[in-house]
Amino acid sequence: MTDLGATIKTTPSRAAFHLDPQMAKEYMNNIEKFRVLVIGRGNAGKTTILQRVCKTADKPDIFDGKGNKVENVVVQGTLGRGYHNIEHELVFKSNPGFVFHDSPGFEAGSAEQFEEMKKFVLDHATATTLKKRIHAIWYCIPMTDYHRTVTAAEQKFFNECDTGHVPVVVLLTKVDALNFAAIEELLDEGWEMEEAKEKARERESLLLEKWQTHIKKILDQCKFPPKLYLPLAGKGCICNRWLYLM
Repeated sequence: MTDLGATIKTTPSRAAFHLDPQMAKEYMNNIEKFRVLVIGRGNAGKTTILQRVCKTADKPDIFDGKGNKVENVVVQGTLGRGYHNIEHELVFKSNPGFVFHDSPGFEAGSAEQFEEMKKFVLDHATATTLKKRIHAIWYCIPMTDYHRTVTAAEQKFFNECDTGHVPVVVLLTKVDALNFAAIEELLDEGWEMEEAKEKARERESLLLEKWQTHIKKILDQCKFPPKLYLPLAGKGCICNRWLYLM
């Protein structure tokens, strides 16, 4: 599978500064809570990503904007539909240093949800206290939808949402799905199944490069392009790598 370290950066002006590991650790110690807004379609695998970051299979505790824990019955009712109260804080017991906010994708075309998200970004990007400020935005695009990787929703976000100094990272999720696409391509070319499986890994890498380049080409032309692009594959811990890339 693709190395988690594979990234494509945007223009130098958007990606010129990166914290080294030691600086990143010191930064985390100073801010106490690393607050992340996670955006993506319903099938983007956002919950799985957060669990991987926090090294757990457990569900998060959810708190309202005032720090009050949301009752378990409410939490269970929201899990199946996603966590789409953007003001709610998602905290995993295994890694309480991360605070997550979940926003749905905007494929449904909800102007109200989009404006709510923009207000949240503005309020928390300029918060006077570090613990209330968002430090990163992760925009998830699933590779299960590789034929429609960039929709009108993504273009709307990157053209209209000015996140200021808050970096936006595009996470290409469910990269493993490209393995099936690779096998299908090879079978269509006339290879037998066993041969196709043997060649699939190399073809998968080529497909990922193709679609990642396609996504970058479109989004880099937007008014507020992402800072970088990061494909996710495998099951290793990835939170530190993301932090260091900020």
